[in-house]
Amino acid sequence: MPATTAPLRRPPAPHPLRTRSFRLLFTGRALSLLGDAVIPAALALAVLEATGSTSALALVLACSMVPKLLLLPLGGVAGDRFDARTIALAMDLVRCVTQLVVGVQLLGGTPSLALIAGVEVIGGAAGAFAMPTSAPLVKGTVPAESLQRANAAMAVAHSASRVGGPALAGTLILTVGPGWAFVLDAASFAISAALLCAVRVKRVEQAEGTEGAGPEARRSLLADLREGWYEVRTRDWYWSSLIGHSAWNGAAAVLMTLGPALARDRLGGDMAWVALLQTGAVGLLLGSLVADRVRPRRPVLVADLGLALYALPLLLLAGGAPAVAVIGAYGLAQAGLGFLNPVWETAVQRAVPERALARVTSYDWLLSFAAMPLGYALAPLAASARGPELPLVVAAVAVAGCCLGSALLPGVRRFTSD
Repeated sequence: MPATTAPLRRPPAPHPLRTRSFRLLFTGRALSLLGDAVIPAALALAVLEATGSTSALALVLACSMVPKLLLLPLGGVAGDRFDARTIALAMDLVRCVTQLVVGVQLLGGTPSLALIAGVEVIGGAAGAFAMPTSAPLVKGTVPAESLQRANAAMAVAHSASRVGGPALAGTLILTVGPGWAFVLDAASFAISAALLCAVRVKRVEQAEGTEGAGPEARRSLLADLREGWYEVRTRDWYWSSLIGHSAWNGAAAVLMTLGPALARDRLGGDMAWVALLQTGAVGLLLGSLVADRVRPRRPVLVADLGLALYALPLLLLAGGAPAVAVIGAYGLAQAGLGFLNPVWETAVQRAVPERALARVTSYDWLLSFAAMPLGYALAPLAASARGPELPLVVAAVAVAGCCLGSALLPGVRRFTSD
């Protein structure tokens, strides 16, 4: 690694969990993440029980993804215009109700596909408004010197839920049924909302042109969207990294689509795929833990280089490498992602004006999510026409090229943690 990207030796910042408001925020988010982690398996079982159709499951998943994609920019505007804590609290309550409705119906018998689909639409819309509030809430509840450690703590909670969530889901489904998984998720959102009531968030600066003015002086929605996009496009380190994030998510969709069948045919069976996913979850957790202690001098550059590691498992799988090599490479790649998330979020929170922070992060989420349906759709088509090696190699080249290519831009190389 070049000397310019070596970690900067500094005394560890005070741990953010010593701050009451962040401790409450963290606890609520950790619980809701764990609740959410049990839902994918429970949702799949519920839909298959109701319809017996994988196409119906795809429809339900689309019902969640489409409104999220459409409404994310609006969620960013809301997060900047209004109080982020209030929005997050309201969306927790909405998702509490929706998950409880599904859980109660599952406990009472065979669920209605229409009801599940409708709930997923509402839940996806609520997620679009809740997700952009995360950055303002973290930044508003910790001292500036503890910001990266706060983001790392959030990333550790997310990673830990990925490790423990599937096991908890399996236990619930096998013992008391999938309905209780939804009830558990509803309870986690209720607790998160209750904790948010006690969180105190530092007041952020008002949007440009509205200081001291009432609601009637607010600019149009389109003007707010344009200002958010201006903050993105005028920072080459930001928009170039977003291209890398988008390529990464598209590549991940290719692997998630083709990987299970290839693991069965080439890596030794279904257990190889399970081992790959579990190793990835552990790698994600380890990367987040490293980010709690290591603060690179050039955070965006180092994070983008780490994200490029995702090309390794794709190329090894395409080349017929042994299972242990593919699984190990996937764990390493996920460690790169685990390190990137808190480092990137900290860089954005420090560099982007608070008045536009929710909008800017909403564009990040939007571009990342938008690439995934493309990967899901194109990977099977390309594999059918030319074999699975082609989409795997193309995805590897795309993610490596976009993430490594960002290092050529001056803004990425010059962005420092000072």
